[in-house]
Amino acid sequence: MTGIRLTAPAPGWAIDADVVVVGSGVAGLTAALRCAAAGLDTVVVTKARLDDGSTRWAQGGIAAALGEGDTPEQHLDDTLVAGAGLCDEEAVRTLVTEGPDAVRRLIGTGAHFDTTDSGDIALTREGGHHRRRIAHAGGDATGAEISRALVGAVRGAALHTIENALVLDLLTDAEGRTAGVSLHVMGEGQHDGVGAVRAPSVVLATGGMGQVFSATTNPSVSTGDGVALALRAGAEVSDLEFVQFHPTVLFLGADSEGQQPLVSEAVRGEGAHLVDADGVRFMVGQHELAELAPRDIVAKGITRRMHEKGAEHMYLDARHFGARMWEQRFPTILAACRAHGIDPVTQPIPVAPAAHYASGGVRTDLRGRTTVPGLYACGEVACTGVHGANRLASNSLLEGLVFAERIAADIAEARPPRTEPADAPGDAGAPVPLLSPEARTAIQHTMSRGAGVLRSADSLATAADELEALHREAAADADGSKAVVPGVDAWEVTNLLLVSRVLVAAAREREETRGCHWREDRPDRDDAHGRRHLVVRIAPDRTPVVHRTETAAFPPVRPSD
Repeated sequence: MTGIRLTAPAPGWAIDADVVVVGSGVAGLTAALRCAAAGLDTVVVTKARLDDGSTRWAQGGIAAALGEGDTPEQHLDDTLVAGAGLCDEEAVRTLVTEGPDAVRRLIGTGAHFDTTDSGDIALTREGGHHRRRIAHAGGDATGAEISRALVGAVRGAALHTIENALVLDLLTDAEGRTAGVSLHVMGEGQHDGVGAVRAPSVVLATGGMGQVFSATTNPSVSTGDGVALALRAGAEVSDLEFVQFHPTVLFLGADSEGQQPLVSEAVRGEGAHLVDADGVRFMVGQHELAELAPRDIVAKGITRRMHEKGAEHMYLDARHFGARMWEQRFPTILAACRAHGIDPVTQPIPVAPAAHYASGGVRTDLRGRTTVPGLYACGEVACTGVHGANRLASNSLLEGLVFAERIAADIAEARPPRTEPADAPGDAGAPVPLLSPEARTAIQHTMSRGAGVLRSADSLATAADELEALHREAAADADGSKAVVPGVDAWEVTNLLLVSRVLVAAAREREETRGCHWREDRPDRDDAHGRRHLVVRIAPDRTPVVHRTETAAFPPVRPSD
């Protein structure tokens, strides 16, 4: 344990449970429902409303070998190729073999997927897939439908939920085992202010950290809170340098910031073409799958063409779809484009890459256990080994489903006893000096310039220096009259800084180009030295400590395993 905690008031209230699940996307709600079904007293904590996480924004769909002629083995092969030599094959095999039944259980929970005229699940293709295996709902509203079904099931099961609550830190008992979380309820809900949920099992399902960058497809709540909490608690994270930039995000201008509209990969899966301003299909010849190459290859292809042409964006041309197909298959994307003055029925769509998905995260085993006893992680906050250096399209929802079910099974089997937290956050440990909320923009600009799609030793060194300066400034202010008052904005930006420092530390160590990590000064893949994982923890002085594994396999999360 590090003893590091956010500066925050001591909890003014507490509730007890067997399990607390932090997050309400597909991973969190699936874990909560399975834990509750096993008879465990389960509490769901979520940062906004139950349906406000990243799952709701997922357009493309969920990948599983459900179609005729498709097999888990073929799905495994496509995932391993996309992962560029860093996938954990056992984790991928678990995903693809348990995935189809997990999707069927999701349907049993109430999720409705689009079907063909014969009543079978309609399947499409996305980048990196050699078969049609992407199930979708509402055309391009898959995440919204999955969220609707799971939220309905949670409400129907009368689970205890705490909405509008930012999780702060992990509580531990005298033996260093998980004993719950501290959290701040933002003026609404059953409780107010800082409190605690005391439970021997904590499941982090907090989603991603896209808000460390200026432009992202992630919602505003994706500020890396789960990764930051885990790091402060002494957990290891891995592969954080592998941030996937979605190739086709609606370009709203070079200065646009915050959440950007996504143009789903499924649009290319249905036959849209990437072209430059002259109408040239520049991905043809770069990969056997052209526009349907894995996302890292397409994002690099777009970025390279932008540099060649001195352009700020490329185009996605789907005018040949016609109005009827756009309206029926992609109504959400059609509406978003038209809201910004682009009609994809008659115009090519301006697109550019933007931060989309964290392939790395809190390191877990195949049961979702982290290196901290009693702390679990699943979904985008976790690093299960499934994604390797680059996530295969539409594997994320499936990963959330499969590993959430595995976590629930492990907790139900172990049923650890409740213990008392050793001390209250704010009363002991080393409180982390808080950043001023105004530092958020500085962090995002630093990360976008230095650790975005294109990286180099120089850009990463500059980013590290700028982040370190913010870190030192916060520490200096904490000792004087400029100390920042604890609050949601300050806690979020402090989490963003911690996650950014760890991401940059790992990216500086990866002196090669692999998957979605693109070093323009090191353009080649180096399997002799680079086919390793970078595992990071935080030292008690809050310095990132990076360790390179000896092989492409993860070490066990428990010394006895």
